[in-house]
Amino acid sequence: MTESKYPGELASPQQIHDLAEEYRKAATLLLQLGRSGKPLTRAPFRLSAIHAIELYLTALLLHRGHDPNQIRKMQHDLAARAKHTVEAGLRLRAKTANHLQSLSQNREYLITRYGPELAATASQINRLTATLEEVAAKVTLLIAPSPKTHPPPSASAAGKA
Repeated sequence: MTESKYPGELASPQQIHDLAEEYRKAATLLLQLGRSGKPLTRAPFRLSAIHAIELYLTALLLHRGHDPNQIRKMQHDLAARAKHTVEAGLRLRAKTANHLQSLSQNREYLITRYGPELAATASQINRLTATLEEVAAKVTLLIAPSPKTHPPPSASAAGKA
């Protein structure tokens, strides 16, 4: 009997990053659909934003050589991922690091998915947006391919120019 692979187990860090980018873009569009005073209308934004953050952190961990199976064992624990990404070189502002902790402690991923009665207790939209944007920008920089350094032109090539 052959062992089936877990979805995403064979994905490259760049593929996971690209998926995170799509969820971030979707979150941005979904944010516009939310209505003031109606917390449930923000749930699709929240879910997309939290998932994008998780994917960005996963992309960085994969980029730094972490085992996909070990990452998967973290489930949706952003605090655990954040701890490992700090060790992998991610430097977040204190507010952002604290927010990642509170997202996990308050189980916002689960509340957003399954707890409409708790929607009003979730973190502020502007805080979630700021966390998403900071994680996206900093992870993107950390996993970007290094610019190729070109050797100086040889003397003969320089003479022909």
